[in-house]
Amino acid sequence: MDAILEATIQVLLQVGKERLTTTRVALRAGVSVGTLYQYFPNKNALLQAALKRHLSEISDSIERVCRDHKGTTLRHMVTALMTAFLQAKMRDVKTSVALYYVSSDVDGAKTVQQMRTRYDKAIVRMLASASEPLAVEPEIVASMLLGLLMGVSRRILESGAPEQYLEPLRREMIVMACAYLDACSARSPIQDTPSVNESTRYTN
Repeated sequence: MDAILEATIQVLLQVGKERLTTTRVALRAGVSVGTLYQYFPNKNALLQAALKRHLSEISDSIERVCRDHKGTTLRHMVTALMTAFLQAKMRDVKTSVALYYVSSDVDGAKTVQQMRTRYDKAIVRMLASASEPLAVEPEIVASMLLGLLMGVSRRILESGAPEQYLEPLRREMIVMACAYLDACSARSPIQDTPSVNESTRYTN
């Protein structure tokens, strides 16, 4: 199975999505097409499985760093989280970019959502153990941090020069996340601003 998925990535990088075929992948993996079809009925299934494995490896990294940093400070948590996420996401930049661009063709949104659920649970558990109490629910903080992670990683993948932007954006992302967590720590909560409906009511 792993050999077939590795071959899928290699063929994808070599010839692109349009020219990737089950025959090419089987040949690269050193198996018969019949053997490949026992696991993957078509090329979309191959690409979907390759994407899922890639995202699962990222999820494993996030869960591991969240376990390792339970009970530490919020700043230590977020620095480790942001660094681990981008290291896992960009371990092989060419593969990450290639899978990003085929994601929409293989129902990648569903797979991403499944993995995001894993990220979210791990981050919430870590935040709840922080040495400084939060004035905001960990679930909300985790959602904001994930939004930052996803947005920055997408910017890197779409940049055309991922290696060039990776480190500068990682540093700035940590600065932003630390500032946000400082505001969410055990100080007085920020005064709520009026909702859209309330603002409309006041101006009418």
